[in-house]
Amino acid sequence: MTRVVIAPDKFKGSLTAVEAAEAIALGVRDALPDAEIVTCPVADGGEGTLDVLEAAGARIVRLTVRGPLEEPVNARYAVLDGTAYVEAARACGIEFVEPSPATALSAHTWGVGELLADALIHGARRLVLTVGGTASTDGGAGMLSALGAGVLDAFGAPVGLGGGTLSRVASTELTPVRERLDGVRVAVATDVTNPLLGPEGAAAVFGPQKGAGPAEVTLLDEALGRWAHALQVGGAPDVSRIPGSGAGGGVAAGAIALGATVESGFDLIAGLTGVDEALEGADLVITGEGSLDEQSLNGKAPAGIADRARPRGVPLLALAGRIQLDSAGLERLGVVGSSALIDHAPSLDHARAHAADLLRVRAAELVRDWLTR
Repeated sequence: MTRVVIAPDKFKGSLTAVEAAEAIALGVRDALPDAEIVTCPVADGGEGTLDVLEAAGARIVRLTVRGPLEEPVNARYAVLDGTAYVEAARACGIEFVEPSPATALSAHTWGVGELLADALIHGARRLVLTVGGTASTDGGAGMLSALGAGVLDAFGAPVGLGGGTLSRVASTELTPVRERLDGVRVAVATDVTNPLLGPEGAAAVFGPQKGAGPAEVTLLDEALGRWAHALQVGGAPDVSRIPGSGAGGGVAAGAIALGATVESGFDLIAGLTGVDEALEGADLVITGEGSLDEQSLNGKAPAGIADRARPRGVPLLALAGRIQLDSAGLERLGVVGSSALIDHAPSLDHARAHAADLLRVRAAELVRDWLTR
């Protein structure tokens, strides 16, 4: 019996990873009615992580928190075996704003701190913070403020919220947060390696996606530099150059300042969903995501699946909304067959609206092609 492992990430704007896996499974069944199919939807620690965790058995906790621009948002986090998994984007995601220079400066992470605080109140002994997809570039200052930290100007007054306000920050009072986190392990889940500052930092690389123009990028980078110094005044280590500290607009830096470790988002989630066990003895693995591109080669879910399939000698098929890798890039991933939904749809809107049906059809075709080799 042929054993097929299905391990896609989300198809952003169309399907969750769980929904994508279900659609691909139908296609595999069409081509191989007697196959043993194992679905292992995955995530890299960014948006969609909670959906994957829920499918793995996590309990979802819902609450209303302060959004990135003050309006309340309905957020959630996941709890599994005493660990709370908090997705920063559920509180301050880019989808909650219309990106502009103004929002790039004013968006904050207070709501992320509210989620963490709620998890602590309810007894979590380990916190995992996933940091992709935020609207903010505040270095986690809002998050720490919500947990009780003082973020202060030269006169000892609070500077307010948003990355732009950090141009006035001079010191921090971190003792209240340290006391709340006493005995609690904290991890930042990300596969981003950008530091907090500089040309590869949070403001320069991710700020433009959040509405920042050149002037705002410069202001935010300088403000984050002041923030890193203020954290040191509060007794934290220098977070400015730590790989990964720039993730999520620097929210990772705020967590690292309090002793959080940085872990691979994909590895962490894959460990919970049983990918490694599923691949043992597999004859074929199918992965995918919305866009298969150069970023997919660097820490994204398809690369993580490829890294696990390759040493086991398991052939890899890839499905995506669109594929922007050339044949050499696909070969580096170890892909032996691929298909882009956009190539089989009259428009991008059609591909998004009918993603599940297209995935089923293309998965069946890919498997049939693989069987004839």
